[in-house]
Amino acid sequence: MSAAATVRRPAPFDWLLLFGVLSLTAGGAVMVYSASAITATRNLHDEFYFLERQAVAFLIGTGLLILALRIGYRRLIPLAYPLLFLTLFLLVIVLIPGIGRIAGGARRWIPLGVVNFQPAELAKVALVLYLARSLARQREKVRLFSIGFLPHVVVTGALVVLCLLERDMGTGVIMVLVLLTMLFAAGARISYLIAGVLAAIPIGWRLIAGTPYRMERWLAYLDPWGHREGAGFQLVESLLGIGNGGWTGQGLGQGKGKLFYLPAAHTDFIAAVIAEEVGLLGIGVLLLLYVLVIWRGLRAALHAGEPFGAYAALGLTTLFGGQALLNLAVVFGLVPTKGLTLPFVSYGGSSLMTLLAAAGILLSISGDRGGFLRQGAQAVRVAPPGGLEASA
Repeated sequence: MSAAATVRRPAPFDWLLLFGVLSLTAGGAVMVYSASAITATRNLHDEFYFLERQAVAFLIGTGLLILALRIGYRRLIPLAYPLLFLTLFLLVIVLIPGIGRIAGGARRWIPLGVVNFQPAELAKVALVLYLARSLARQREKVRLFSIGFLPHVVVTGALVVLCLLERDMGTGVIMVLVLLTMLFAAGARISYLIAGVLAAIPIGWRLIAGTPYRMERWLAYLDPWGHREGAGFQLVESLLGIGNGGWTGQGLGQGKGKLFYLPAAHTDFIAAVIAEEVGLLGIGVLLLLYVLVIWRGLRAALHAGEPFGAYAALGLTTLFGGQALLNLAVVFGLVPTKGLTLPFVSYGGSSLMTLLAAAGILLSISGDRGGFLRQGAQAVRVAPPGGLEASA
């Protein structure tokens, strides 16, 4: 057999990345049922109500994941801008009474039969694809304020404002994190990024201090036990559940917080149920799975053969990791409460479908072996005093 015949062909996608995504999703389905069965039985007379809807979202999301793999991420490049405009349109119409559905005091969902679609979830993925295409096209001019910085900030700001109108500050925070990460990787001037962050701090504080329910959450974050009967109730119950779980947990299905003590037990605070039922060891496994996804996502970004794929992989990985980190920080009382799901784990049809579709795009990129970002990093090295010079 010739040497050429023995060369192994690269895998069409990263199996470890797929394993991490599917493990999180499967574990999430188990915990969604555990966290919601009693509530669903009492309120809806169907213990499988939330699990069945999560299963529908999983099937649709899996179909989108496979479709993204079969199409290939390069065919998505011309769709980046149309998807952004569609997302902006959906974010506007969801605010219209009679179209947008209200839940928890916020108008964020468009009813679509068996699932309620939340445009803000699509907006996060649409933003990543828009930034990836724009930065890839403008990579030679990304250091210019009027080309590389301002337009991307304006588009992201428009999406954030529409999310704020839906009372969804958490999604806005994730979008800003994705923007800063992708601009930094593309080579935007650090001074512009620092100035943008400094300008955003007073705006963010104004949004908190000027909105009563956000200010209550802030005060509850500073002193949850002092606000136990009000805005701090959810956080206190979360911390109690984590404390009750200890290292190994109370046993799967044996948690007490979900017995009408912990609101949003199967959505935003599902990590508290995990900690109570399978302990900090279970949380450790959860973290390892996210580390696996982030590691393989960054690897896909480094190995992508062209700029759009590299930037898209980085943005999607930032989306997965940043949202997971922020959700867990809320559950453990490290930051004020935000309405964000735990990626691939929490109950939420829109979240699961869009995240699985995004995972399909990331898997498609993971099949590349070009190394655009690595080549770009090696193309220029710091010379002795006198400036920069190209490497050989």
